[in-house]
Amino acid sequence: MDSFVKFTNQSQGRDRLFRATQYACMLLSYVLENKAGREKVVMKLRRVESNMSSGRKLFRLGNMVHAIEASKASIQLSDPILCYCLTAANLNRVLYFTCDTALWVRSVDLVSNIDKEKWRHRASQCYFYSLLFHLARDLYVIIKCMEKEGKCEPKNGPSLNSGSSLPNSLKSFLFVLCLSLKNHPPVLLDTIKNLCDFFSPLDRLGYYKTNPGFIGICGLVSSIVGIMTVANPQLKLKN
Repeated sequence: MDSFVKFTNQSQGRDRLFRATQYACMLLSYVLENKAGREKVVMKLRRVESNMSSGRKLFRLGNMVHAIEASKASIQLSDPILCYCLTAANLNRVLYFTCDTALWVRSVDLVSNIDKEKWRHRASQCYFYSLLFHLARDLYVIIKCMEKEGKCEPKNGPSLNSGSSLPNSLKSFLFVLCLSLKNHPPVLLDTIKNLCDFFSPLDRLGYYKTNPGFIGICGLVSSIVGIMTVANPQLKLKN
């Protein structure tokens, strides 16, 4: 119980719970929408989904400052690839939260002349590029991990450097990849989270159209991973 109270006391913890609820409602409403006699349930689920989305926008109002601070920190990284990927990702998050704030202002009718569709499109573009750079960072970290695992002793399994034919062997590549992900859970979880999140802007921007059910599953998986990393910071990928 103490762990749960500590988790919910964090703004990130509350956001992850709201997010998981939002996508769970999206998934359930998609599954039930064609079921006879489930119309009222679907309406309630969509109402809860909308309320969770609005609540998350309110939680995110201060995230722009955090993204700016993260950009300042990432630009100081000594590794040029990590520096570029994380700084670009964080700057796009700053733009995303700017668009998100504009949408929230419009939703509460503080300003009525904001074009919602235009700002949603801008927000989706910024979110897309932020995730793209985060995935590039994940790929880079995975490659670094594979290089490290490839230098292990033969007793740990085939390595990338153990024979001239092995670097071209799919079996060897998959072994080292799986070993790298197994021994480095933070990069595995971060990659899963970013890949799941990636389908949402792809769908909104029209690059890869799916359906609310698929987006709901991906969002729910991503939210569960987010809950895990907030509950256990050792599972969060650092830099």
